Order: sequence, then structure tokens, then C-alpha cells
Amino acid sequence: MGAKTQILAVDDNSISLATIEQDLRGLYEVIPINSGVRALQYLKKEKPDLILLDIQMALKDGIETLREIREMEDCRDIPVIMLTSKKDKETIVTTAKLGVSEYVLKPFNTQNLRERIERVLKETKKQVWHKSDG
Repeated sequence: MGAKTQILAVDDNSISLATIEQDLRGLYEVIPINSGVRALQYLKKEKPDLILLDIQMALKDGIETLREIREMEDCRDIPVIMLTSKKDKETIVTTAKLGVSEYVLKPFNTQNLRERIERVLKETKKQVWHKSDG
């Protein structure tokens, strides 16, 4: 069996980050990062399989961070799941236009989050397979 799937979890709330790490421990390799700025620095060197991204963060919010991720050539195709308490239409539409794979509201259900992660990873593998097939 290959290396564990890497998930970059970006949230400036340490309790949320700890919860994500705890909920996904054993299933994935979780890389916790507490700011959008640090996440972008990390992505210049590493390419995780999936990103869990909070919207409401100090300095650089999740939407700004996502915009910059999509501008990075090596990272624009990394699937992103937004984890947030924001549920206004404008935010949902903006993140959809930036190509998020899922939008999960906080507080999230662990089982629901795991299922969504699995679904997104499966869809991503299918897309990669189709690209290399054609």
C-alpha cells in the first residue's frame, strides 16, 4: 500500500484544527496549518491530495487563499473542501466559481466530513485516470 493521502487543513482556530486532526487521524496524513499565508508558503513546496479550507481567518481569508491557490500552476487542480460557518449565498457562489469540490458547514459531523472527503478523492482519481487515458 502506498503513502497515506495527505490533507492540508487550514484554519486559524486551533480547536477546529485539533478536531479535524483527531477526526481524520489514522485515515489520512493531516497537515495542520493555522493561516492562509502559511498554507500558500507550504503549497510552494508540497502538493497535498486535498485541502480543507476555512473561510473566516485573520490576515488572509479562505476565499483570498483559494484565489491564490487557483493561480498557482502546480496547485490549481487540488480539490478543496470549504469548512465554514458562513452560509450566505454570495460566499457559496464565490467559492463555487473558484472551483471548490464541497462546502461543509461548521460544526460538521465527522462521518459526513469523511464521506465527503472520500467522494471528492474518488472523483479526483477518476478525472486523473481519464486525463491519462485520453
